[in-house]
Amino acid sequence: MKFLLNIVRNRNSVLVLALICGFIFGQYSVIFKPYTLYILALVMIFSMTGMRSKDFFPIKRIVKPVVWGSFLNYILFGIVVLSLAYFIVPDPELFMGFVVIVAAPPGVAVIPFTYMLKGDVNYSILGVFGAFIASIFMAPIIIGLFTESGTISPMVLFLLMVKLIIIPLIISRFLLHKSIIKGVEKVRGKVVDWGFGLIIFTAVGLNRDVFFDNFEIIARITTVLALATFGLGFIYRRFISLLFQDKTIIISHVLLATIKSSGFSVVTAFSLFGKKAAIPSAVLAVIVLLYLLYYIFIQAKRR
Repeated sequence: MKFLLNIVRNRNSVLVLALICGFIFGQYSVIFKPYTLYILALVMIFSMTGMRSKDFFPIKRIVKPVVWGSFLNYILFGIVVLSLAYFIVPDPELFMGFVVIVAAPPGVAVIPFTYMLKGDVNYSILGVFGAFIASIFMAPIIIGLFTESGTISPMVLFLLMVKLIIIPLIISRFLLHKSIIKGVEKVRGKVVDWGFGLIIFTAVGLNRDVFFDNFEIIARITTVLALATFGLGFIYRRFISLLFQDKTIIISHVLLATIKSSGFSVVTAFSLFGKKAAIPSAVLAVIVLLYLLYYIFIQAKRR
């Protein structure tokens, strides 16, 4: 019994369990598909309660991490992913799945993993927040660049960002009220973990025939995303260490440059382009999980 409780309480175990269940019980994933947008909105609300309003003042202090966070998460990561995907994954629908990944904000896992890896938590919070706000404008621009005129309305994209970023951010401010914040903090981790778990279960379950029947496609997608996380993380760490001497800042930079919100990209791909476009995001969930575990192992070994 204690073993099972440890599984459901651990973030990594929940995501692994969601992947396994998606493969085994994928036929039930259709039940959750209509609700993925609402599940993600709930996850975003609770995730954003980790960002306190006072952390964003004075304004002058936040400019550098906000700019760096947005640059690393959209420009640097985007150039690497889309360049690799263009040559390695020629399928147009799957390519749009990569475009959605690039347009997604950073994964909320950046913040807890910054803490676990002894990075600069405040820097990561500001970088993540800046990239989240930037996604309201960046996501429609990025997706619009790669879709034919009239295929996806800019207003549809903007309204999607409002539902997934602005409204959750506003609601999250109310959850920070001193009368309920302790209760929110107790359940926040579980809501985020299990919410992402349901989203990943749905993405894997709806596409499990592709995972089983077309190994070449999965191998190509995995190659792109592995190079864009492990490869980019390794190279960028070497580069950024020449600019910054503070190791805590380096850790924050590397995580901001390589960790995307797979849950956000799954739901956006579902909403805009259909289930096939969500396959790269489902694979991304696995890659990010492996990358974070690898990073923790490397950091522990260095110490």
